Amino acid sequence: MNTILTPTSVEELVEAVQSASRVIAVGAGTKPRLSQVDAVRISMAGLRGIREYDPSEFTFTAAAGTPLREIAAALAERGQYLPFDPMLVDAGATLGGTVAAGLSGPGRFRYGGLRDFILGVRFVDGTGRLLRMGGKVVKNAAGFDLPKFFVGSLGRFGVLAEMTFKVFPRPPGMLTLRLRGGATVLTEAANARFEFDALDIAPGETEVLGRLCGPEVALKALSREVLARWPGEIVSDDPWAALREFRWANPETPLIKAALSPSKVSSLEGLRYHLSAGGNVAFISAKAEELEERLRNAALSGIALRGDAPLWFGVRSRPTIVQAVKQALDPVNRFPSLND
Repeated sequence: MNTILTPTSVEELVEAVQSASRVIAVGAGTKPRLSQVDAVRISMAGLRGIREYDPSEFTFTAAAGTPLREIAAALAERGQYLPFDPMLVDAGATLGGTVAAGLSGPGRFRYGGLRDFILGVRFVDGTGRLLRMGGKVVKNAAGFDLPKFFVGSLGRFGVLAEMTFKVFPRPPGMLTLRLRGGATVLTEAANARFEFDALDIAPGETEVLGRLCGPEVALKALSREVLARWPGEIVSDDPWAALREFRWANPETPLIKAALSPSKVSSLEGLRYHLSAGGNVAFISAKAEELEERLRNAALSGIALRGDAPLWFGVRSRPTIVQAVKQALDPVNRFPSLND
């Protein structure tokens, strides 16, 4: 279907969902494979803006179509940020699309992923009801924590209208080290006392990128201790922006996110990939056929973010509770299935 609906208010969003038997919300198109389905497309571009922001409570509420760069700029003015390192900010990724994709960046290693920062959602379910789940304050612990189910839901549970997040104070300083030793050092550093902010291996490299955050004086002393334990050096440039924007990926091949463990990194040998979150996530740019075989043989699973490829790769399981949530929120199957 080529139909595109363009609501500019929550009321119009409800009408848009109710107007067709099969719909899918789309954002800026930075992860197009996730919404490559036969359905009426609802553009969220007209639903944007920060609705509430309370720096003293470290929370904000924003519309789903709000570009991440706008949120990052507003938070930076008050010395705050989203520690999970949102991906594709410069490319124009939106808040709703990031939640639906469940996409977290290098900062996930220390602080947890996007799922650990979302507090509440306002959404339209499959029957056309406008619902609110979760809260707008960090201390609200009442009820079933449904907002977390929307993280990585691919728009299959409902159309997000607004989301509330908690944020952190921005660290006063940041320093990146390049440590030699590959996956062995990655595992050792992940279990060391240094509290790295991020531990990644960039595409085509074997060195570990270790990011430290804190006061400048403390970073200098800490970096000396780290380099006394593992060989390496301080990185003068910023390697993280290129990783967050996938500038390393081949535009001619699919881009896949795969869950793994450091012990299974060898299964990706010869492929172009970015190893993130201490070796527990890989972003891979490779031909679909080869990657499917690699992931299946290693009992790993992956999902395509962009490119001409199946949505799912490798071995995957779906907990019964996920199917139950899908049935509860979309009993009429107005949204695509989790297999599409």
